[in-house]
Amino acid sequence: MRLAALLLTLLLALPTVSAAREPTPAPPFAVPGLVEAHLTPAHWIDALDEPDRVILTPAQIAAQNARMRAEDASIHRLEALPARIAGTQVRAWIEALSKLPANELFDVHGKPVSRHDLGRIEANLALGALPADQATRYGMVVRRAALRTFPTGLRVFSRAGDTDIDRFQESALFPGDPVAIVHESRDGDWYFVVSERYAAWIEKQYVAEGDRDAIFAWGQRTPFLVVTGATARTAYSPENPAVSDVQLEMGVRVPVVSDWPSMDELNGQLPAAAHVIELPVRGDDGRLSFAPALLPRSADVASDYLPLTEANILRQAFKFLGERYGWGHSYNARDCSGFASEIYRSFGVLIPRNTSAQAVSPALNRLPFDKGDPYAQRLQALREARPGDLVYMPGHVMMMIGHVDGEPFVIHDTSGMSWKPEGSDTLVRLHLNGVVVTPVVPMMTSATTPTIDRLSSIQRIRP
Repeated sequence: MRLAALLLTLLLALPTVSAAREPTPAPPFAVPGLVEAHLTPAHWIDALDEPDRVILTPAQIAAQNARMRAEDASIHRLEALPARIAGTQVRAWIEALSKLPANELFDVHGKPVSRHDLGRIEANLALGALPADQATRYGMVVRRAALRTFPTGLRVFSRAGDTDIDRFQESALFPGDPVAIVHESRDGDWYFVVSERYAAWIEKQYVAEGDRDAIFAWGQRTPFLVVTGATARTAYSPENPAVSDVQLEMGVRVPVVSDWPSMDELNGQLPAAAHVIELPVRGDDGRLSFAPALLPRSADVASDYLPLTEANILRQAFKFLGERYGWGHSYNARDCSGFASEIYRSFGVLIPRNTSAQAVSPALNRLPFDKGDPYAQRLQALREARPGDLVYMPGHVMMMIGHVDGEPFVIHDTSGMSWKPEGSDTLVRLHLNGVVVTPVVPMMTSATTPTIDRLSSIQRIRP
């Protein structure tokens, strides 16, 4: 009895733990007006009256894409290229891109890049080797690869120590992207290629040259899968490194090998828990072939492009939430315009690569702003904008996701935002550097200029 009484005394002396203890409140967000609920697509979907209403049918999307290819000068119609390309055209493509800046550049260690080194990079363009004309050659990208301003992997920056924005980085291409191969660097390591949305330099090791008709037929094969996650990766395969651990980005379409025998192994695995897909492969001779690969059933994929609805747009956008900002698709990520275009690619919608072209594309439903348009008019347009509408300012794009008490909120891939706390004249700079949710009204581009006054247009992918 004495022992039991002692134990009871000790237990009563311990601190009590309440089953109904209040959860520890989350720390406040640095972004003004942001709360935890804003970081889920469900919050914005639940606020919509008809979140699953189809905005554009597949037939309407096909018609819009055809208009994009016909009317937007930034889009290259690869299938319409002539059998032979004039050297003057190739020179024009290269010289439009590969221009050395006049300002000083710095390497990743913060050291100035010498004019001698820049001269060698420029000489690697080999413009003097351009023929008067040449047969049009086609290829296909076999791995995610950078598109570069010059045929070099050297990363250069405008300021010493500021190594996020590589001034020689343009974009990226993904497995299965078709290209026209129009020139080769002096050192033989790079191609200048023309893709549907960009013309730039790419390392030769990532491009396989092949037959024109076979390349375009691969992109139309059925059945197929569309990557609907931020990324998907094929199964690791030591038996066939060419199709092992291949990264596929949102919106990439790959044909399915539907008749693969269920009892036949592929690269050391039975496909009982994987899709058998077909991927482009580059041979030792640089030629294109196709090989089967395993894509795990756990991958976020669909058997067709997603229906274009506001709910689906929100779900797709939030799959990138928190990803690091990657200028020109660097850091194995994407930038603001790549973020927008890859979301829409998962619906089969084609839009230009860069904000400068996206913001003015005549093939979209555009609401332009003039410099003299008042703040109130711009704000009203944002209050009437719908989820998925793309909001542009010089050099940046944001995607509308909804409104809180009538105030517009966006999701975007951004280096940061500035705002002024109430009662203060001092700008607070937030180094966000990724895909984030922010309100638009508090954003400032300078101490006296609200971001809303800098908006140039709203592009709506809808009737």
